[in-house]
Amino acid sequence: MFDPRVVRRDFPILEREVHGKRLVYLDNAATSQKPRAVIDAVADYYRRSNANVHRGLHQLAAEATEQYEAAREKVRAFIHAPDASGVIFTRNATEAINLVAYSWARKNLKEGDAILLTVAEHHSNLVPWQLVAQETGARLRYIRLTEDGRLDLSELDRLLEGVRLVSVAHASNVLGTVHPVETLARAAHAAGAKILVDAAQSAPHMPLDVQALDCDFLAFSGHKMLGPMGIGVLWARPEILEAMDPFLGGGEMIGVVGLESSTWREIPWKFEAGTPNVAGAIGLAAAIDYLERLGMENVRRHEEELITYAYRRLEEVPGIELYGPRDGRAGLIAFNLEGIHPHDVSQVLDQEGVAVRAGHHCCQPLMRELGVAATVRASFYIYNDRDDADVLVDALQKTREFFGRVAL
Repeated sequence: MFDPRVVRRDFPILEREVHGKRLVYLDNAATSQKPRAVIDAVADYYRRSNANVHRGLHQLAAEATEQYEAAREKVRAFIHAPDASGVIFTRNATEAINLVAYSWARKNLKEGDAILLTVAEHHSNLVPWQLVAQETGARLRYIRLTEDGRLDLSELDRLLEGVRLVSVAHASNVLGTVHPVETLARAAHAAGAKILVDAAQSAPHMPLDVQALDCDFLAFSGHKMLGPMGIGVLWARPEILEAMDPFLGGGEMIGVVGLESSTWREIPWKFEAGTPNVAGAIGLAAAIDYLERLGMENVRRHEEELITYAYRRLEEVPGIELYGPRDGRAGLIAFNLEGIHPHDVSQVLDQEGVAVRAGHHCCQPLMRELGVAATVRASFYIYNDRDDADVLVDALQKTREFFGRVAL
């Protein structure tokens, strides 16, 4: 295991104060902070090797290309993919999911087919499939939730009839539920369907193995796992990518261009049109190196212990409602305080130096399932510890006291 107090020293932003208080950053499900190793890797690329990749023959271009492709290999190893040809760099998980929606679903789905989602999906794993359904005539189906926020799989066989694609978050960004992706993958494949896993909330927090998950597509973002913003990943089975049409057209992804038609490069470059985010890929590689030095099993163990402690402490707050399962959850907790709007809670917490998220978290259908307009979400990571959970609870007690006085 690692000491989060030692880890915290690697993150310059965590040295600052907010409103005269120590910054307690609990908005990691939105984006994580960056260690010096990542900041330095990005800065060093711009200082020493800044050039466009793949086409140039000069020294800087060769160095940039080598670092960019080395980052692809780092991603491959991180997710335990068989080879790097299935690793495509995108801007984020949202773009990765849209790539599949545009290049695979529009070509392969037709009227009468079905897409199976869950009611807990982030808008990024919902809206693209709504657009596909509108254009192809495919239907959308949804797995509902149990009372404690887990997927209700009691009617899974019926729901899978006629389904060509299952698309599901590995971990909910609101409920913290870690969904049984392996079970869904087995059932999907038995029904003749493909499965896409949105790993935006799992890649930063737990070991990933696309072969063990048995998924066909996997999407995640770099910025939630210590990397820069603007870099994400789609992994897909290479044989599926080979049969897919390009998502974007232009430079880098071409083989031969004529006036009437063109041919494409081999995968993965067929799906990486234009100048890529080289610095972002290099920063993501540095983030992977940092996480692997800690050990992803250790990251998961640390968060399980911390979230168990935080959940128990939050239960002590009068008038609090906690959402999602009590056990086996990802490193976040969504909650509401009775009679106080989540935005008001967030503002008071900010005055205490505690950064949380308040709103619908890009999950409006899920909010309606929960019967609320919004929640407060505290999300933890490798640099958080029990002291941070205690500060959160103390700040919530002050929030209750403040609004109690206001009500009087």
